[in-house]
Parts: sequence; C-alpha cells; structure tokens
Amino acid sequence: MSWGTELWDQFDNLEKHTQWGIDILEKYIKFVKERTEIELSYAKQLRNLAKKYQPKKNSKEEEEYRYTACKAFLSTLNEMNDYAGQHEVISENMTSNITVELARYVQELKQERKSYFHDGRKAQQHIEICWKQLESSKRRFERDCKEADRAQQYFEKMDADINVTKADVEKARQQAQVRHQMAEDSKADYSSILQKFNHEQHEYYHTHIPNIFQKIQEMEERRIVRIGDSMKTYAEVDRQVIPIIGKCLDEIVKAAESIDQKNDSQLVIEAYKSGFEPPGDIEFEDYTQPMKRTVSDNSLSNSRGEGKPELKFGGKSKGKLWPFIKKNKGATPEDFSNLPPEQRRKKLQQKVDELNKEIQKEMDQRDAITKMKDVYLKNPQMGDPASLDHKLTEVSQNIEKLRLESQKFEAWLAEVEGRLPARSEQARRQSGMFDAQNPATVNNCAQDRESPDGSYTEEQSQEGEVKVLATDFDDEFDEEEPLPAIGTCKALYTFEGQNEGTISVVEGETLYVIEEDKGDGWTRIRRNEDEEGYVPTSYVEVYLDKNAKGAKTYI
Repeated sequence: MSWGTELWDQFDNLEKHTQWGIDILEKYIKFVKERTEIELSYAKQLRNLAKKYQPKKNSKEEEEYRYTACKAFLSTLNEMNDYAGQHEVISENMTSNITVELARYVQELKQERKSYFHDGRKAQQHIEICWKQLESSKRRFERDCKEADRAQQYFEKMDADINVTKADVEKARQQAQVRHQMAEDSKADYSSILQKFNHEQHEYYHTHIPNIFQKIQEMEERRIVRIGDSMKTYAEVDRQVIPIIGKCLDEIVKAAESIDQKNDSQLVIEAYKSGFEPPGDIEFEDYTQPMKRTVSDNSLSNSRGEGKPELKFGGKSKGKLWPFIKKNKGATPEDFSNLPPEQRRKKLQQKVDELNKEIQKEMDQRDAITKMKDVYLKNPQMGDPASLDHKLTEVSQNIEKLRLESQKFEAWLAEVEGRLPARSEQARRQSGMFDAQNPATVNNCAQDRESPDGSYTEEQSQEGEVKVLATDFDDEFDEEEPLPAIGTCKALYTFEGQNEGTISVVEGETLYVIEEDKGDGWTRIRRNEDEEGYVPTSYVEVYLDKNAKGAKTYI
C-alpha cells in the first residue's frame, strides 16, 4: 500500500488532505488549551470556595472548630485546597506535554509538507517542459514531411510536362531532395526527443512522484501517530493525579468518620454549664394564719416579738429564679464575676494558663540575657556586660508584674473552686427550704465577687434570686419594728442597687448592719428606718458591736 503507486495522479487531492490533517492537529491543540484554562479556572474557584469558608482568626467562629463536626469540615476545606492543586497540575502537565509540544511539531510539519510539495511541483514542471518539446518536434516533423511530399509531387509534375525546360525540372528535383532531407532530420530529432520524454516520464511516474508521495505518506502517518500519542498523554495526565485526588477524598471520608456526636455533646456541656443547682420546690405559704389570731395589741406585739418581720422592698414583689433572670449588659469584669460559676472557673483557668505562658516566656528571655551577660563577662571584647543590665531589670519587672497578676487570678480561681459546693447548698436553701422567719433576699450567684476596681455588674446578683412575696394582707397591720442593728459598716466602693431587695451605697458612707453575711456573699444593712437592703459583702467593711465575735472585714 503506497500512495506513490496507488495515488500517482492525485497530487492536488493529497495536498488538500495533508492540509486538512494539519488543521485537525491545530484543532486538537486548541481543545487541549481550552481544557487547561478550564482546569485553572476550576482550581481557582475551588481555592476561593475553601478560603471563603475558612474560619477567621481570633473570632468566635474559630472557637466553633473545636467540635468534631466542625473539625471534619475544616479538614474537608484543607483537602479541597489539595484537590484544587491537582487540577492545577493537570493544567500544567497538559500545557507542557501536549500544547507546547504539538505546537512545535505543527510548525515542523508545515515546513516538511511545504518541502515535499515543492519538489512535486518542480517534477511536474519538468515533465511538462519535456512534453512541450516533444509536441514541438512532432509538429515540426509533420510539417517537414508534408513539405517534402508537396515538393516531390511538384517535381514529378514538372518532369512529366514536355513544355517545361530541363533546367526547371532539375530545379524542382533539387528542391524535392532538400525537403526530403529536412523531413529526415525532423524525424531523427522527433525520435530522439520522444525517447528522452519517455525516459523522463517513466522516471516521473515510477521514481520521482512515488518517492515524494511516499515521504508525504510517512509524514501524514507520523502526524496520525503523534495525535494518538497526545491523546494517550491527555488521559495519562488525568490518571496520574487520580491517586492523589483519591487520597484527598479518603481523607475527607476519614474526617467524616472521626465525627463524635457524644464528644460534641460533652463540649456543649463544658461550654455552657453554669454550675448552679436547679431550684427546688417552693413551699406553700399559708396566709390564713394571721386571720386566726386574736386581733389585739398584745397579740400584735407578741407576733412582732417572735422575730418574724416582713421587709417591704417597694411593695409587692414577685419571686424570680436564676434561669429566667434578665442579665445586665456592660463591660466584662476583670474577675469574670458576670459569668456562672463553672464558666467563670474556666475563664479564670484559661487566664492563669495564659499568664503562666507569658511568665515562662519572660523567664526564658531573662535566662538568655543572663547567659549573654556571662559571656560578655568572660569575653569583654564581645560586648559590655553593663549594657544588658537595663534589659535584665526590665524583664525582671515584667516577670514580677505577671506573677502578681497570676496570683490575683489564682486567688479568684481558688475562691470559685472552693465555693462551688457551697453554691449547690445555697441554691437548695434558696429553693424554698427556708421558712417565713428568714425574709432576707439572698443570691447564690453573689459569691462570685467583683474585682476591687469596682467594676461590678448586677448580672451575678440576679442569678438564682428568690424574693419573699408580700401580700395585701400585710397592709392591714401597722409597720413592724425594724431589726436591731448589730454593728456598723463603711462602704468601700459605690454600689448601685438596681434589683429588688438591694440598696445603693456611696463610697465612704457609714450605715448600720442588721444581718451578717450568711455565706451567700451579701450583708443586710440599713440607712434609716425606711431604707434597708442587701449589698455585696466585699463592698463594705463591717464593724460588729462588742456582743459579736469581733469586727469582720470582707474585702
């Protein structure tokens, strides 16, 4: 099967076919180039997508990623980045191994094709010239033969005519001989040119054209093989990244399988657990008992003497329980006293850990400066040891400040950890286990005291609060005698008593103490006969009278 023998007369069609082959190759190159652009665009979109859903640093969203489900999602986002990278690899490999190589090959192919068809046209032109020479010699031979025949006929005619002179007959004979010789010469020339043309034609159709067409056939077959190899490379480039893409997908599956719903549930408990005990049952208060008593001055005075005074904090009040109390909004206190006990403990522990890390960092820096100073002392040429004294003093001061800060938070932490069981007991006491003889408004959250800087919030003082109800029946009696003062106190800080049962005080103000702190963090005080209530024990300095155990100070 050879184009030289089978298609010896299809020069123009072969020229069109080879040009079509080059067009197909360029079309395939364009296809691969557009595929690489799609891969790059897809990879860019995947990276942007993964970046869009990445948690922002130092934000609340970043804290959410401690849950296993969120960790799995974050792992998925990271794997998507690697997944996008593989599509970039596909684009790069297709560009270098297919697009660039084929573009170079197309240029070489065009030059080779141009050379072969140039040789073919040159051979065509040569055979056409030979054919024209043959035609010319043939026409000349034909013309000379006709002229010789006419000259011979004229001679014979002149020779047969008796009226023609002998000279004329001789002249006609000589002319006929000349024409005959010219015909013989033309015949010989025509025969020679014909033999030459036949030889050239044989060479053209059996040597030159077959060789040229054979080269064109080989060129075309190489083009076909090359485009086939490129298609294999196209598939191989994709296949090379399949293991890595599969690994990315496996990692996503592995991350999904690592999701632990129980662990996430436990994290929710740790994040939001307050440490309070649920409120208990509220006892029934029988308001019909006063009606059974004999209405007399004596009975009234006896009832007053039994120590059952009922404080009126602005008239009737409704009992409030911690879970339903509206929390005040404001700046967060330094000791996190606005948080429930368990959350406060975690925040304080976190702060202590951060301070310890800072202390360790400063100590390492101090050790490094000390070592450098020792080196300078041993080798004065390396530096002046005195130049490090200022830095060493500064670092030591920083360490001391951090230690004091750490001790402050550790004290608050110890206070919280030591009072957590007491909160549970106090919550049970507030849940209704006290009788009518205890009219005080108490608060189990108040134990989380404010920092001495005075940044106290009412949020803690509201939580777990239960207030004694006043009834319209109380209005039928005269105002009960106030409780006797058991000492005095001095306000260390200003306190705004915004809740029912509390009283506002101003720094430096002196008031009467009518009930000590019973372990709930509140002291009951009185300004005058009409103003009394509770204030945080840490806000006042208490001085009991001589009948008490002595002065107690809660700071």
